[in-house]
Amino acid sequence: MKPNASVRFFDEQFQRQLAEARTELNPFEQAALPHLQGRVLDYGCGLGHLAVAAARNGCSVVALDGSHAAIEHLRGLAGREALPILAQEAELQHHRVPGTFDAVVCIGLLMFFDCPTAYRKLEELQSHVRAGGVAAVNVLVEGTTYMDMFSPEGHCLFTPDDLPVRFQGWDLLSLRNEVFAAPAGTQKVFCTIVARKPGVAGAAG
Repeated sequence: MKPNASVRFFDEQFQRQLAEARTELNPFEQAALPHLQGRVLDYGCGLGHLAVAAARNGCSVVALDGSHAAIEHLRGLAGREALPILAQEAELQHHRVPGTFDAVVCIGLLMFFDCPTAYRKLEELQSHVRAGGVAAVNVLVEGTTYMDMFSPEGHCLFTPDDLPVRFQGWDLLSLRNEVFAAPAGTQKVFCTIVARKPGVAGAAG
């Protein structure tokens, strides 16, 4: 299937990052990393910097992204270091989440779906976190003015309160709202949440 405009946008961005040898974790990945353990799903992994960091820390990672360039890079790196990472290219808007996980990470992805799909996908990701496990989710919220990355097929700017409301009943570990400068005098406004699912921890499947 032909990638949409957002996937093409990030495919080009990832290739630029590879050419510049940029491997640092972004602030949202840095916030998520200390909470990751066991079996981890990185849903929308990009170049896989967080997946690699988690695997180096002893996690087993399933890493999924729609960018061919990103997944090929991650597969090569995981192979060279013999890291426990399963990297797969997938159309994430329609991809079914595989199994259950000790931690599910979804950073910078959901806002690229239309809102009904984004909310449905968030519920699906939450349902695949085992009891006692952790979810780390990051989205763009209202106030964002840099729109060049969005596909005309649809996008979703969450309200600033969306994530806390949708994680009601979970143990809130971290909640951050942050504003970053973007090209041409615009800005990106993010909400990042890390929360623990209620219940007694059990074996991931």
